[in-house]
Amino acid sequence: MDFTRRWRYMSRPHKAYPTELAQFHSADYVEFLHRITPDTQHLYASELTRYNLGEDCPVFDDLFEFCQIYAGGTLDAARRLNHKTCDIAINWAGGLHHAKKCEASGFCYINDLVLGILELLKYHSRVLYIDIDVHHGDGVEEAFYFTDRVMTVSFHKYGDMFFPGTGDIKDIGDREGKYYAINIPLKDGIDDTSFTRLFKTIIAKVVETYLPGAIVLQCGADSLARDRLGCFNLSIEGHAECVKFVKKFKIPLLVTGGGGYTKENVARCWAVETGVLLDTDLPNEIPDNEYIKYFGPDYTLKVPNLNMDNLNSKTYLSSIKVQVMESLRAIQHAPGVQMQEVPPDFYIPDFDEDELDPDERVDQHTQDKQVHRDDEYYEGDNDNDHDDGAH
Repeated sequence: MDFTRRWRYMSRPHKAYPTELAQFHSADYVEFLHRITPDTQHLYASELTRYNLGEDCPVFDDLFEFCQIYAGGTLDAARRLNHKTCDIAINWAGGLHHAKKCEASGFCYINDLVLGILELLKYHSRVLYIDIDVHHGDGVEEAFYFTDRVMTVSFHKYGDMFFPGTGDIKDIGDREGKYYAINIPLKDGIDDTSFTRLFKTIIAKVVETYLPGAIVLQCGADSLARDRLGCFNLSIEGHAECVKFVKKFKIPLLVTGGGGYTKENVARCWAVETGVLLDTDLPNEIPDNEYIKYFGPDYTLKVPNLNMDNLNSKTYLSSIKVQVMESLRAIQHAPGVQMQEVPPDFYIPDFDEDELDPDERVDQHTQDKQVHRDDEYYEGDNDNDHDDGAH
């Protein structure tokens, strides 16, 4: 179904219910996250160890609500794509790609990406996951390592004991999922030219071969130059070029945030990429706002690269490309699946935004759920609806 009008709007997502979180995570782990607080954690030493809560994954006030909010955003984004109320859905609060079924990892407690992909699989026979965070998307890869219904592609730093220590190019999936996990291990200092050239070559071939019905793109901003924990040399323009390239396929797209430890550059990056996804060029000068002090002394969006060595030689990058292409050739054709009756959504909004009368006064509760501008909508050539044949 093609829509002639697509509203651009912001929506306050629901807080994910424990039952929804348990679609991937173990029920006992979800229950523990719900129960634990900073004041009671000393009573649960063995459980903290079992669930890997502590140094990298501290217990803090309102931890469970934090998980509910960002996971709910990704779930709602997936459902809006499934129901074709949008072509692109963004949740910058999501993208916590390290969390495992029964434990936290790398400040990731609930893996909203896995939950979102599971939601998309209700309507799409194949989902492509792309990760440009500097850290390997290990939690998502692990969740789908044995299936051909999800292809995971991760571009990340590998080696030198860099967290999480996984993501070798030899890790390609197993059983039915063999060749459906693609890892691009990179070294320090990779720049815009090297990264975007490799990204476009690999992703173009992946989409051509795999024919996904939907794409999930994790846009971790710790792959930017000047990140406190990262070691790449990408500019915001280079990072955003990857987003722009994926958008051009006109396949239903769920975009999330991820890592990023130089907070002012994270904000810059995701602002620019929101503009890319909305076909909107943003001025380089940041307008005055309550956070303007963080963006001095230049108060601009663009951040230049560093003068650092690129340890990724042309020979090394070429060898990665060759190995990835060999894996893709091993896939004879896009896998098919017998689609079953679609399970119901756990959460269905109690209103239809297409039926809202903009002149009718609504209560504050409803306003909190949805914020949109009546003068902005997609139409004509800007309507990127992509019909997946798996329905």
